[in-house]
Amino acid sequence: MKPAKSPLAPRIERYREGQAQRHQAPRRANADWSASDKRTDPVDILIRQGESRIRELLPVRYARMRASPLAFLRGAAAVMASDLATTSHAGINVQSCGDCHLNNFGSYATPEGMPVFDINDFDETSTAPFEWDLKRLATSLVLAGREGGLSSRECRMLAIDMTQAYVAEIIRLAEMTPFQAWNARIDLMRVIDEMPGHRTRDKLRQRLMRQIASMVNQFGMIEPGTMPTLRENPPLVQRIPNQDDSVRHAFARYVAQLPPERRILMERYALTDIIFKVVGIGSVGTFCALGLFSTADGETILLQIKEAQSSVLENNTGISTFANHGERVVVGQRIMQAASDAFLGWTHSVGQRNDAAGAGRHFYVRQTKDSRLAAIGERIEDELLPFYAQLCGHALGRAHGRSADLPLLAGYLGRGRGFADAIAQFGVRYASQTEKDWQVFNRAIADGRIEEG
Repeated sequence: MKPAKSPLAPRIERYREGQAQRHQAPRRANADWSASDKRTDPVDILIRQGESRIRELLPVRYARMRASPLAFLRGAAAVMASDLATTSHAGINVQSCGDCHLNNFGSYATPEGMPVFDINDFDETSTAPFEWDLKRLATSLVLAGREGGLSSRECRMLAIDMTQAYVAEIIRLAEMTPFQAWNARIDLMRVIDEMPGHRTRDKLRQRLMRQIASMVNQFGMIEPGTMPTLRENPPLVQRIPNQDDSVRHAFARYVAQLPPERRILMERYALTDIIFKVVGIGSVGTFCALGLFSTADGETILLQIKEAQSSVLENNTGISTFANHGERVVVGQRIMQAASDAFLGWTHSVGQRNDAAGAGRHFYVRQTKDSRLAAIGERIEDELLPFYAQLCGHALGRAHGRSADLPLLAGYLGRGRGFADAIAQFGVRYASQTEKDWQVFNRAIADGRIEEG
């Protein structure tokens, strides 16, 4: 594969280079998927991944993955990453989400309070072929359609609509200046206004406004009083006193490494309470805590500190160049998200786990998001899945557009019809593979090979 032209080359040259790339990496080849005889056992991959996680929480993770093939896919990003490494790609890399499924899209409020729609999980982010995120997202949409009772054709159309929306967004961004493309964002209120059905629009608009209003009292997570404290909700949200000191030290290192303008702000708050939390499906077993920072007058900021381990993509794309995986997550999020949290940062603990960096566990820190606001994809009605699929494709195109050579990628994609059909075919085939893997996973639980809680 010949070297790509410089991003400083004229757009038309880079576009033509993308067109020429179709001959070396045919777009129709993206449809291919079949499990080879040398494919690694998916259960073995999950067991190995669990070795670096909190052992007592693994049964919770497995129980959540057992719920459905889609739930299994969500927890099995490492399995799919291993499989994606065997598939065709054009050699056009982007900053990849690494765990791109329909439930990892959602909404959050910008610092100005405007709700935007975007990718909202970056634990696995890394540089990778642009096709990998599309293939994982397509698979998740097909599985969601099947679970919602849609026909085979309707499930396939979800993946086609998503991919065509992605292509349309890449083409749109490629015609902008780099500055304009970088600053594009998706206004969720405008998206809701475009949804079909006035009752649905009204319901979602009202729900969104209630959730934005809930940010004022930190989403109901705080017990009010002279000195505010965090609310427990055992067993998934509770205090673990013997871990408090390590978290306090990690937060202190986080504050110390913030840029001066943000450190000045954080030094006006003191860490007054800590609580531990079990999150997500794929993240279960990693270390996660909430820190309540308060002023002397009881004003609060709520931050989440979450462990960052190696990306599932690294076995196939190369070891991260970052000394701290928390930094990898933060940098990836800043590249992909239209408006990142001003409190994003990274830190580490000491002595809890030996690793290559010799710095214990790696963490990233962010403001705590409202899970009800973020998880719009988990409550999307079946009849709105086609609309939501296009929205996710639009958002993924916008996110990839920040790191992609846009004219090169647009030239490779063309109008996108054949490419969309190929991605959809892959999504259908890999959805069926996931259903088979889910059955193998359930047998492993029944046989006692892995333990469910």
